[in-house]
Amino acid sequence: MTAAVEPARSRRGGRGARREIRTTIDTVMLPALKRNLPLTEPMDGEQIERIDNASMDILEEVGVVFRDPVAIEDWRMAGADIRDGDRVYLDRGLVRGLIASIPESFTYHARNPANNLPFGNDHSIFVPMTGAPYLRDLEDKRRGPTLDDLANFHKLAHMLPAMHSSAHHIVEPMDHVISHRHLRITYSSMKHSDKIFMGMTTSPKNADDVLDMCAILFGDDFMETHAVVTGNCNGNSPLVWDEVMLGAMRAFCCRNQPVLCSPFVLGGANTPASTAAAVAQLNAEALSALAYTQVVRKGCPAIYGHYLSTVSMKSGAPMAGTPEISLMNMMIGQMARHYKVPWRTSNTLGGAKTFDAQAGYESASTMMASLLSGANYIWHSAGWNEAGMHCSMAKFIVDAEQCAMGYRMMEGIKWDDFDEALSAVRDIGPGGHYLGHPHTLEKFQKAFFMPELFDNNSIEQWAAEGSKEITQRALEKAQALLDAYEEPKLALATDEALRDYVARREREIPAVDALNDEY
Repeated sequence: MTAAVEPARSRRGGRGARREIRTTIDTVMLPALKRNLPLTEPMDGEQIERIDNASMDILEEVGVVFRDPVAIEDWRMAGADIRDGDRVYLDRGLVRGLIASIPESFTYHARNPANNLPFGNDHSIFVPMTGAPYLRDLEDKRRGPTLDDLANFHKLAHMLPAMHSSAHHIVEPMDHVISHRHLRITYSSMKHSDKIFMGMTTSPKNADDVLDMCAILFGDDFMETHAVVTGNCNGNSPLVWDEVMLGAMRAFCCRNQPVLCSPFVLGGANTPASTAAAVAQLNAEALSALAYTQVVRKGCPAIYGHYLSTVSMKSGAPMAGTPEISLMNMMIGQMARHYKVPWRTSNTLGGAKTFDAQAGYESASTMMASLLSGANYIWHSAGWNEAGMHCSMAKFIVDAEQCAMGYRMMEGIKWDDFDEALSAVRDIGPGGHYLGHPHTLEKFQKAFFMPELFDNNSIEQWAAEGSKEITQRALEKAQALLDAYEEPKLALATDEALRDYVARREREIPAVDALNDEY
């Protein structure tokens, strides 16, 4: 017997109401992704042990250079073997004992508590790209960025549901001198979004400034027991950590704030031309830095990091989206879980010069591997193109939607309405359709992900609507978001204190247009 469909429920306010639901801008941040799909783990237990042993052999027999007298003295006090002034040889027992105190999980705290994020284990977060010296703007023109451009990216990161952070210098504000940028960048991150953010580590003193600004926003005592900001420290592969990065690392660890310990891998150039051997070297580099964080402050949060690319043997240029990068991500995920530490990867990377098919394919390949590898801190999740030389406004928007799609996939299969949906089969029977059924009308918005920026209409409908390709649609969406942006206001006293701090430090720091840590 076929049940009657209730007319009142079938209309749900009519076609106009449904169109309004589809076109209303949703800016509520998605919770941290809790992964419910099995991960891709290409190594068996014996192979994990093989990588681990190879990495420990490197630490014990080859050593890692720490080009920093403070770190050398720290390691000496910790019992490491120091030779040739700055070459540190680390016993595997010492390394294992140190990294055992790294928290496996913790909570990130935003200035808006609704945007707090559980982190580690089976949780993942998406963070926009950073560091681009150029952008492709709202007219898709490649040019140097300004502080206003950075503010626009922070506003977009605030409004895009799949972005969990406003990061820091998504693009470099070229209209401000280098020695002052970290102050303006940090204030922009704090002002234009109430999500979590990253802190500049371009020098130890810059890191101190960032952390002092965080103390104004959150309070020193709060920071002692809560993660509120993330630093990133890149190693110089092969097997070198320099004074600038180590000083910044100490600044974050001393304030109990998490830092990404990130070897910068150009596979085949600064690692062996071998996927497995490259991972063994990278793993040794990451472990040496992770261990050092615990020498600085036992129990402080730290994140196994890396930046992965392989190098074209034709040109020497870094590549993105290659099979070996995907395999390395999967292997690194296994190693991080082996050591019970959270880990970071890079997402939606592209080497294309415009937002074209190459950019899409490279980004999709990278994102799928990042998700199925089980990464916790998924950085560079929006905007990255031209090997990081520019951030594309159009790609930023589409990447964020792709992250939302990946988020939905990794949530896994939903069974909550299984019986209800099966009852619709009995209602409709052979030869019917489900478009007007109450279950469809109730669930159509969330039953299947509907990309806003992909066009699935007929060619005639597409032409009638202006024959817009995805770059144009994305730029129109970016403009609409910026037009609708509402600033999440800082408390007046906090805002004044932050502005005063920035003004004071800009008076104290010489205005130089070069990296300078001697002020």
